[in-house]
Amino acid sequence: MTSTIRLRREPPPLRRVTVVGREDVTPHLVRVTLGGRELTGLDPGLPAASVRLLVPRDGALVLPTWTGNEFLFADGSRPPLRTLTPRRWDAERSELTVEIVLHGDGPLSTWAATVGRGATAALSGTGRGYEIDPSLTGLLLAGDESALPAISVLLEALPPSANVTVLAEVTHPDARFELPAHPGATVTWLDLPAGAAPGDALVAAIGAATIAPDARVWVAGEAAAVQRIRTLLFDERGLPRGRCTVRGYWKHGRAGTSDE
Repeated sequence: MTSTIRLRREPPPLRRVTVVGREDVTPHLVRVTLGGRELTGLDPGLPAASVRLLVPRDGALVLPTWTGNEFLFADGSRPPLRTLTPRRWDAERSELTVEIVLHGDGPLSTWAATVGRGATAALSGTGRGYEIDPSLTGLLLAGDESALPAISVLLEALPPSANVTVLAEVTHPDARFELPAHPGATVTWLDLPAGAAPGDALVAAIGAATIAPDARVWVAGEAAAVQRIRTLLFDERGLPRGRCTVRGYWKHGRAGTSDE
């Protein structure tokens, strides 16, 4: 019996980039600006889109090969590709800024904690983003620390007339920072209690939130918590799926990973 291997659509090619800037936003979030001639012509995509960043392994940047299903190194191992939100794109300078959460000892967190100007990496993108309806009147934006870059981008892109409720879960109060100003936004920071599972505070806050019948919902965070939120929104509250975007960005117990 012959098995059929389902091939995936090949992602955008990896582009070699160089770190041209780094800033500590909080003790838990680093802003890194990437540049280089290979970034010329990059499509930044829609707000809250995604890019995949490859950092060096054992001090060397080696580009993997697309196999028809995934990127692999020559020895068959998987590369440390991590998914991030393009925070800012400067087309004139061909520079892309991303924000990286420092949690655990995964390849990306370890790299971002100490990386300096001139370091090399590779970037593939962009992936899907969020198409904003210009007639949008209300939006619930919710997420944990991994979603803060996307929430920041969306706040900058949303119509000024929209009423926006932001629910942001952080593991420690010093992970808070000033989000972009929006005239219709109300921001509530949620401190995750010690010993609680990632997303517990977010799930409770979304469950208690008032969501107008015509409002949209955008949520991102830890995968298991996001699944609980899907159940809450769709099964318990009966919200139309077409009005909600709910995405898992990372998995608890798998250090430094993220999901598109």
